[in-house]
Parts: sequence; structure tokens; C-alpha cells
Amino acid sequence: MRITCFALILAIPAFAQLEPRQQLAREIFKQLIEINTTDSVGDNTKAAEAVAARFRAAGVPDKDIHVLAPQARKGNVVVRFHGTGTARPILFIGHLDVVEAKRADWTMDPFEFREQDGYFYGRGTQDMKGADAILIANFLRLKQEGFRPSRDLILALTSDEESGPANGVEWLVKNHRDLIDAEYCVNSDGGGGHLKNGKPTFMGVQAAEKVFLSFKLEVTNAGGHSSLPRKDNAIYHLAGGLSRLAEFDFPVRLFDVTRSQFERAASLYPGQLGADLKAIGQTPGDLAVIARLSALPMYNALIRTTCVPTMMTAGHAENALPQSASATVNCRLLPVDNPADVQQTLRRVLADPAITITEMAPAKLGNYKPLNPEMMTAVTAATSKHWPGLPVIPLMTTGASDGVYLNVAGIPTYGVDGIFGDEDDSRAHGRDERILVKSFYEALDFMYDVTVALGR
Repeated sequence: MRITCFALILAIPAFAQLEPRQQLAREIFKQLIEINTTDSVGDNTKAAEAVAARFRAAGVPDKDIHVLAPQARKGNVVVRFHGTGTARPILFIGHLDVVEAKRADWTMDPFEFREQDGYFYGRGTQDMKGADAILIANFLRLKQEGFRPSRDLILALTSDEESGPANGVEWLVKNHRDLIDAEYCVNSDGGGGHLKNGKPTFMGVQAAEKVFLSFKLEVTNAGGHSSLPRKDNAIYHLAGGLSRLAEFDFPVRLFDVTRSQFERAASLYPGQLGADLKAIGQTPGDLAVIARLSALPMYNALIRTTCVPTMMTAGHAENALPQSASATVNCRLLPVDNPADVQQTLRRVLADPAITITEMAPAKLGNYKPLNPEMMTAVTAATSKHWPGLPVIPLMTTGASDGVYLNVAGIPTYGVDGIFGDEDDSRAHGRDERILVKSFYEALDFMYDVTVALGR
């Protein structure tokens, strides 16, 4: 059959027309997606070794490449580029592990890298192997170009961010602090560009994150036969306290990051939301403004500490009164709030001495520091270059990242990855996870510029 030249051109895959730096980043991205790094059956060490092999092939000395695996499948990789000066290093981090993904839940194989309809699909595309691939490709590019930073640049890609820090960043801090010690850290698992209705609205820089703290609530009782019920029931006590908690809101408290976040974002959102974001910083006591923002889960989480029940256990037999009832209440504290104050507030709100409240693990409290101006300058300059006029906004994230362990260790951590994502269609940890192809390649160049600026 005769095929025209035009038809042949159409048949060439889009990635075949990429620039060499883009082609490399895509190859790395594909390789990482197709290495299963879930906690259940995945192998993070395999991914770490694959990254290390690329740097060895690029000529990075073995002494500057470390694959460290506290357990067989829980490897981390650390790569160091030596600088010419004496300033303390800058650390760049990402995590290689991903959350679980069942083939039956997806419309495609989650561990097969797929480019379709302008998106890259696969488990970890958004969280966060796309950002990992960008970091790796840019460090390799710096090596190829012979870039000599003014101080050491360190890349650390780690395990267990999704399933607990035992073998990842926290383990590195405790056991190999010398390999990752830095003046500050750039975390590609935070920040990034925001899209609204397909248009870039702002570049976010994670300047703070909420603090994770869980409490166990427990009621014990003598129990008895279910045919002889009484009001002194462990489940009643617990349910009553949780009902009171459901009606309670912690007070609104803004600090420098959230105040700046709302002020800068206000003009980007039309109508009532924009007006409320502007007003809450000016008149934080306006009850109508607070009520409207509190009705939106994201903004409710940004303006206050939150505590919510996430797990419950009660009773031991169908025909017996419960001898115990317990619940886990997970709190996300503002970084300027005190865990002891939160526990005391819970005790007051539950309002039942029968309910004991126990801190399940101490909160990891870092020494909160304002956003590093050097970091902000680099991000702002790169944003202006690639998206002229786009605002850069410091953010507090409502979830937690590996940054918490570095902050606690005295390494201030700030998040940015340059990848734009739809505010209304985040698929991290979800089915058919994806990122925009265009955004991936734009972020590749953006993060290169940020890295070079910080390394000069």
C-alpha cells in the first residue's frame, strides 16, 4: 500500500520530534513510571539503582553517588555535584515511592507509561515521578554542560514518603546527615503552577505546611448483657463527644504565609471568593467571611487547625454491651499552633471525663522560618521568563511532606516543581493519574533555570 510523506509524518510519535533534553527527561520519566515502587510489592531500590546508573554513565564519580537501602526494597539515592565555593550546599529532594494502584480501578495499566490526548498517564506521574524525572534530567544536563556551581548541589530521591518515613528522609537525617546536610532544601513535592479553566493563574511556592498529630480517644466500661442496656455505654460516650467535635471549629489564625497567600490570590479569583480572600486578611473577625471560607474544605483547612475522626473501633460481641470504644482523631495543626493547646481544646470540646485523650505520637515541630529570599528571587525570575506577568505566591500546604523531617533537623525546606496542574482535577493518589505533557516540558526548563540561579 502506498503511503504519502504527509501520512508518514503524522505517524511519527510526538516524542520523536523532541529536543534532546526533552527526550532524555521523557525516557527517565517512562523508566521511573514502569518501575513499580509501591510499598506492597514494589522495589524502590531498583529505581534508585536506575537513577545511579544514569549518573555513573554521565561521568559522576562513584564517591559522589550513594544508593542507601536500610531494607532490601527501600533504597534511596543521593548524588552530589561539588561547587567552587565554601557556602553550605543546597539540597534538592523528591521521593521515588508511590501509593498503591489496582489495575481494576484504572482504565489502563497504572504501571505502564502512556502519552495520550496531551497527558502523561501512570501511577506517580503527578505524585511525583514527573518532578523526579525533571530533577534527574536537569542534574544530568548540568553535568553535560560542565556547570560548576558556587557551592555543592545535592540531589536526594528517597523511599517511604507515602508509607512512612522509616526508610527515607528521616532515616537519612539520622544515619547519613553528612550526605544531605544543607543550608536549605528545594522540595519538588510541593508548590507548582495552578491552572484554572485551562489557564495559568499563579506559581505557588510551598513556604509552610501543616503539622500532623493524631490522638486516640478511648472509653472503657464494665459492659454487660445487651438485654440489660443502660445509658452508661462506651459507644454513647464516644459518639456524644465526637458529635460535639463535629460542631466545633478551631479559631481562625493567619500568619505571614497564609496572610500573603490570601492577599496575593484575592485578585486572581473573581466574585465572592476573591472578595473574601481579600477581606479575611483585613478584617479577620468578619463572621460572614469566615463562614463562607469555612464552607470550602481547602480554605477551611488554610485558616485554622483542624481535627477530624478517621477511624473507630467499639464492642466485642453482638449480644454484649461494649467494654471499650475508641477513635482516632487526626489533627493538622497550623505551624504556629501548639500541640498541648490543641489537646487541651479537644478535652474541653469533648466535654466528657469518661473519654481519655492520648497523643499517638509526638508532633514533629520544625523551627518555622519565613521564606528564603534567595529561593523566592530564583523562582520569581524563572516564572517571569517562562510566564511573563504570572504572580508567584507563597503557600501553606494542608498535607505533609518529607520536608517536615528536614525542617525538624534544621534544614529549612521550600517546595516548588514548576508543573502546572488543574485546581479542579487533581488525580494524585487517584485513578488514571496524569499530568499535562506541555506542562512537563515547560517545568523541565523552568526548574533548570531555578537550579542554575541557586547554584551560581
